[in-house]
Amino acid sequence: MIHAEDIVQAHLRIKPFIHRTPILTSERINQQTGCQLFFKCENFQKVGAFKARGAMNAALQVPASQLANGLATHSSGNHAAALARAASIVGTEAFIVMPKTAPAIKKKAVLGYGGKIFECEPTLAAREETLREVVLKTKATEIHPFNNEHVITGQASVAKELLEDIPKLDALIAPVGGGGLLSGTLLSAHYFSPSTLVYAGEPEGADDTFRSLKSGKIESSQANTIADGLLTSLGDKTFPIIQQHIKEVLVVNDMEIIEAMRIVWETMKIIIEPSCAVPFAAVIKNKDKFAGKRVGIILSGGNVDLEKVLKLFAA
Repeated sequence: MIHAEDIVQAHLRIKPFIHRTPILTSERINQQTGCQLFFKCENFQKVGAFKARGAMNAALQVPASQLANGLATHSSGNHAAALARAASIVGTEAFIVMPKTAPAIKKKAVLGYGGKIFECEPTLAAREETLREVVLKTKATEIHPFNNEHVITGQASVAKELLEDIPKLDALIAPVGGGGLLSGTLLSAHYFSPSTLVYAGEPEGADDTFRSLKSGKIESSQANTIADGLLTSLGDKTFPIIQQHIKEVLVVNDMEIIEAMRIVWETMKIIIEPSCAVPFAAVIKNKDKFAGKRVGIILSGGNVDLEKVLKLFAA
């Protein structure tokens, strides 16, 4: 079980290695949505995403005797770069399994931090099997992208900061893929702002969290969405937290995600990736739920393949 003090200590532990990211507002967007929105900009975080927090917290807690063998993970992008960076900070190697289809910008980031990439087919089974082979060969310590308590407590620091800087929020909304960020957000709200309701935004083409809550068991991801950072299924550590604390999962389609991303780019003049736009798309689609409310939105990252996104906008 993760307690409030675990989150506090994780935040203190990683503080020297992360940004306390800004919170932006837009009067124009508030008028469009009928509520007060507070955007927590993790697109300005180290490695361009919130993943820097969880990876750093986990890496800092690997015993020194194990660090020499390196750190390993599988990831489609942001966690890969975050773990490569964390490994370089603690003075060891990073072995990263990535699907062949991972965005080029995210592979470039991993290599830039000194990580070693092992490519595999774009399926969860292939990622896990390749990672098993890498760990067997290198004896590296696996740091799972989301199904790891140190990662969850690190990600919880995002909402902790938001709730400290903007108290008395009526609602918080985060994207959900594997559930690390959402689990951390739920726990921070539970401990530090119990009256704040937490929602999740999820792509229609990867709505496994929505389906899992309906069925009561972890469902597999369909993995058919432009939100490439949200293609993984929940884990046995994240799912129970979500089951216990979530208010509702709000599902949006790819066209709604693209439009939300366009609004942020054009109105707020900041770059966000498709996965990052999902919570805002959910607010736009569900204006009645948030009318007149103070709502925190976690902008999870800004690592985009510009050529690909510009083609989406043009379409």
